[in-house]
Amino acid sequence: MATHTGSEGIVKFAASGGSVAQVAEVRSYTLEQSADTIETTTMGDANRTYTSSLKTFTISMDCYWDETDTTGQGAIDVSTEVDFELYPEGTGAGATYYSGSAIVTSVSTTASFDGNVEVSFSAQGTGALTETTV
Repeated sequence: MATHTGSEGIVKFAASGGSVAQVAEVRSYTLEQSADTIETTTMGDANRTYTSSLKTFTISMDCYWDETDTTGQGAIDVSTEVDFELYPEGTGAGATYYSGSAIVTSVSTTASFDGNVEVSFSAQGTGALTETTV
């Protein structure tokens, strides 16, 4: 079983319909997938039962702010639909990556007197999340 470190990861974003470009200064990201369930319990059942329903996903990302990254961080604006690619193990041949579209739901910029300026992005997936290999 192969293991990977977070430093191998690459994140690419683009305004919907544009070419995806690598986002600069990424510190971390999270891709969360979930599915709704529908209760199917009926009278007389001793235990609740469920069936799976619609899937969804969200993305969040933390970066050191880079105002010169106009095609990466600059493509991510609140309420914008973006296309993305997440490469947990880099872009080498055979590497797994995730792609899809999402709507940016928040952008947060923070700074402290003794630290770097940071920016965080969150997005709600829209449509299917695709898992592919390079």
